[in-house]
Amino acid sequence: MRNIREEVEVALSRVLEGTTASKLESSTLDFKEQGQQGGQKDFMRDLAGDVVCFANASGGAIIIGVDNKQSGPPAFKGTDLDSDEVRKRVYELSNPHLLVEAEARQFSGARLLVLFVQQSLDVHADTQGRARRRVATDCLPMNPDEVARLREERRDFDWSSQPSGRTLNDVSPTALEVARRSLATLTDEVRRKYARLSDRDLLAALGVVSEQGELLRAGELLFCETPLSPLLQYHYRQTPGGEPRAIERIETPLVLAFEKVLGLVQARLNQTPISLPNGQQIEIADFPQLAIREALANAIVHQDYRLRRPVFIDHSPEVFVVTSPGPLVSGVTPENILTHPPKPRNRALARAARTLGFAEEAGRGVDRMYREMIRSGRDLPRIEASFEQVQVKLVAGAPRTQIARFVAQLPEQERDDTDTLLILFRLCRSKTVTALDMAPMLQKSVDEAEASLRRLTNDEVSILEATRQTARLSHPAYRLRGEVLKKLGSAVDYQRRTMDELDRKIIPHVREYGKVNNRTLQNFFDIDVQRARDILSDMVERQLLVKISEQQRGPSVEYGPGPKFPGKRKPRTQELRLDNQRSPLPSPKKDTKTLPLPFQAGKRGKPRGNS
Repeated sequence: MRNIREEVEVALSRVLEGTTASKLESSTLDFKEQGQQGGQKDFMRDLAGDVVCFANASGGAIIIGVDNKQSGPPAFKGTDLDSDEVRKRVYELSNPHLLVEAEARQFSGARLLVLFVQQSLDVHADTQGRARRRVATDCLPMNPDEVARLREERRDFDWSSQPSGRTLNDVSPTALEVARRSLATLTDEVRRKYARLSDRDLLAALGVVSEQGELLRAGELLFCETPLSPLLQYHYRQTPGGEPRAIERIETPLVLAFEKVLGLVQARLNQTPISLPNGQQIEIADFPQLAIREALANAIVHQDYRLRRPVFIDHSPEVFVVTSPGPLVSGVTPENILTHPPKPRNRALARAARTLGFAEEAGRGVDRMYREMIRSGRDLPRIEASFEQVQVKLVAGAPRTQIARFVAQLPEQERDDTDTLLILFRLCRSKTVTALDMAPMLQKSVDEAEASLRRLTNDEVSILEATRQTARLSHPAYRLRGEVLKKLGSAVDYQRRTMDELDRKIIPHVREYGKVNNRTLQNFFDIDVQRARDILSDMVERQLLVKISEQQRGPSVEYGPGPKFPGKRKPRTQELRLDNQRSPLPSPKKDTKTLPLPFQAGKRGKPRGNS
């Protein structure tokens, strides 16, 4: 409940600061105002129903006494409900009965009542027999199949570990051969030895055969043709909304289907080469291959096979979407999926997939998806969940190569740290962040987020620094260091400049000094050498600049005005001549009296006037 309590504290503070309460509601937080139509009896019935929704999902908190349509002090209406009476009525109006923690507190001059609801080990309904579950900010009904599935999950039932009725004679020799090849490539010596086992011993080592020699459902899915086919369906489109150009219904055992769909995706990936300062070159694909692999493995391992629907893969150069049947496992939400302990729906299948090297060994494939997308300069994965399906979406677009280049040069432990990469991702879009800002994104407590931020300020990592104004606070505001900003260049949103903005700064400089070079632009815009090179190349291509130095390579190459340089400066003599034509100087008069001399012309004698 620690994170829920922190979420309550943060939400109340933000409402007071001016955020509308409804914008802060989530799958684990709800605001309720006591003065609703229908009287207290109806209010208590609705409240008990909301408690049931949270208990059937991941638990959460309900704050009573706040108008969710308002913000600031007017949002805090207060409540006179007695905490013991509320606990009693919730218990009476839920089936099986539920006990909640009710805590009265004062905030912004109002008395509030906060109900803390634990995730239940059972499935609950209201007095009308309706079993509902919290999804995002809604309380949605569950049908009988969904209730049965949830109850099985809560009681630790594993569908994939049940007998399938199939024998070793039903196993595909090709699937076994592919499994052996996969095992033989692993770095783990123990698992490599599995590749040399007999068929029965191999299946036993994978945990997919009973002591009597009967295949479990996990073994049937991995190694046999099944009545559930097709297990995977792949569509390729040239544009996200276009007609499919390729459709593959893959009806082979999962061991073969997994490899086949990876091959289909791999054949259509485009690569972008990036050069590092040390001369090494890396390539960035439309979608990182490890992120694709984990998205597919998670869908295969965690889907609900009882729904008898295939995993659907929709692939275009811009978007890669994997949709798996069934909801997230009970207790897991998009808001906690990064930090929730591994909880596979099909444990026997998950163990076998990890042993074969198909899925993340530690069961944290979602972490890997996030890391790989950030490493390649892409946006974060988008995970959407409902009662019917879970969808993972990877979006391509032009990669932010500066991020990929910067991450590739980080120490290995930082390249592999999800917190580090998420903080870097956020600070490419926001000038500063606090632990309060990062906690929801890291899916950790505020104190844990603070520890991650503070670690990145030490001399060994030296990515962040606390702002001078907040450095003494318990939760300071952090920003990227100057040298990091320089390396990231235009990948940082608040540093990105348009072509017109660049031209407006560079052209006056060249007009005044007659030249510019790479080092000048680095200092001018606080960017790295590659970004400065790209700017100069673009201006040369547009004929605004040309090379004027004998040196042809390196940051000291000088550039001057090109054929299309605006308002090219005329020679000074020409300017003078043009000025004379426009406004001729007056001719001197012949009257000697006007001559500014101490002597009058043509006369001798002493000078006149003052000496």
